[in-house]
Amino acid sequence: MRIVRPTVGDIVLTVAVAVVVVAGTAGAAHWHTAAAARGLSPSEAVWLVACALPLVLRRSIPLAVLAVTAALAFSYYASGLPGGPAIVAPTVALITLAYLRGPVVAGIAGGVLAVAVIIEVLLKGDDAGTLDPRLLGFVLWVMVAVSFGTVGRLRQANLRSAEERVAEADRLHAEEQRLRIAREVHDVVAHSLAMINVQAGVAAHVADRRPDEAKAALLAIKDASRAALTDLRATLGVLRSGDERTPTPGLGRLPDLVATAAGAGITVVTEGDAGPLPAPVDVAAYRILQECLTNVVRHASSADTVTVRLDRTEDGLEITVSDNGRAVRQETNGGNGLRGMVERAHALGGDVAAGPVPSGGFQVRARLPLGGGR
Repeated sequence: MRIVRPTVGDIVLTVAVAVVVVAGTAGAAHWHTAAAARGLSPSEAVWLVACALPLVLRRSIPLAVLAVTAALAFSYYASGLPGGPAIVAPTVALITLAYLRGPVVAGIAGGVLAVAVIIEVLLKGDDAGTLDPRLLGFVLWVMVAVSFGTVGRLRQANLRSAEERVAEADRLHAEEQRLRIAREVHDVVAHSLAMINVQAGVAAHVADRRPDEAKAALLAIKDASRAALTDLRATLGVLRSGDERTPTPGLGRLPDLVATAAGAGITVVTEGDAGPLPAPVDVAAYRILQECLTNVVRHASSADTVTVRLDRTEDGLEITVSDNGRAVRQETNGGNGLRGMVERAHALGGDVAAGPVPSGGFQVRARLPLGGGR
């Protein structure tokens, strides 16, 4: 048994019930002609206070509290002393039992009390053929008290369920934001470091024999690192501020991607025109193209040409990126880059297909519905 420490509310409720019971019974005794001469004695007042006193532990041992309060209240009524609202104490106890343990337990406990009272009333009844109206009243009392407690229990369960749903929604939202930021950081860092790695290799290879080419490679490294730092600062700024908006590069920066790839020795041929796009679609298209070009630099063997085709339809944008490399890249095994492209497309209701082509090289096809950006 786990004892719950009584709260201020428990103590206040117990005192209030005791005051109501004692004051109500004293008033009834005063106006009752048979008891008016003597009023309510101190022993009777103590008895009534004892009826309410167990309520202070109603949340710890509700069933025992119901048994004690009911025994004290009903024995008081059976003693022939001035009547009053002593029934309030077991009523509160029964409501609490239904609230904490449910309607089944409370209904059984209330039924046991009802049977005991019915037996006692029938045994004392003067006319066995007449149904004492107190029996019906007592049964209704049990039903109403259990109903009140059950309604409170259901309401509390609904509130708890609503709070859990809100907490789960917040958790899922935070997880979605974390994944979004992770994709942004991966795209920025992976693309820039891949280009920097290639240019650094070029600079190291020609530094002694062709210093002009080495200088050009170092300048390309400088440009790539500056662009990476700009995007990374914007992404980290989202984390610091708690703003839900992520950096929004778009296809307007496609020439920068082409120039960066050219610096790594890759010729990019662009075909088609995407036209104006909703911001989410524009961002996803840019990041997918960025990752495709990064993968060509990192994984495609002997690739020197990439063809980027943009096909704009009424309801979507199709992106096709093909290279002329020979080897199948490791990204087909489910690297973070390909997974990030798939996640971006799926978030907009689109899809991504990637794999080697029979004529050689590797191809990525992405379909992005325009409606996903609304």
